[in-house]
Amino acid sequence: MSKHQAMESLPAPCIVDEGIVINQDDMKRLLTDLCHVQYIHKISGQKTSQGKGYIQEIFSDYNQSTLIANQKIYINIQSFDYLHLSKSTDGEACFNLVQDNRQLSLIPICRNTQPQAIAKNIDADTIEAMVTDVLTARLDVQLDDDDF
Repeated sequence: MSKHQAMESLPAPCIVDEGIVINQDDMKRLLTDLCHVQYIHKISGQKTSQGKGYIQEIFSDYNQSTLIANQKIYINIQSFDYLHLSKSTDGEACFNLVQDNRQLSLIPICRNTQPQAIAKNIDADTIEAMVTDVLTARLDVQLDDDDF
């Protein structure tokens, strides 16, 4: 049996609540539904900063940085070797992004699923009325600008 055949016969990993994730697509999938998080940045086990922020973007690009500033978080999964999924002492999910001696821990404060649930409860007529109001307001602003 060749190495390629042996790898095809292995089942895909299954990680439940705790484990190491090295596949970047899986890392991105896990982080995508995070919204508001507490973050802790450590280098060589020493806390260098911490705070709260909103995840704005999760992407994969060798030429861009992971950025945290002004309560906004932009995560480049290329900045990390793996994600260690664990539970905090309170039993909350903890997403630890690791690269050499650097660790960025993300602890969810809220999930992005709440706005989606609210959006599902709004019917099509309500959405159409909201869009009409926004477009009408924009047209009014443009007409006011044309008067000057």
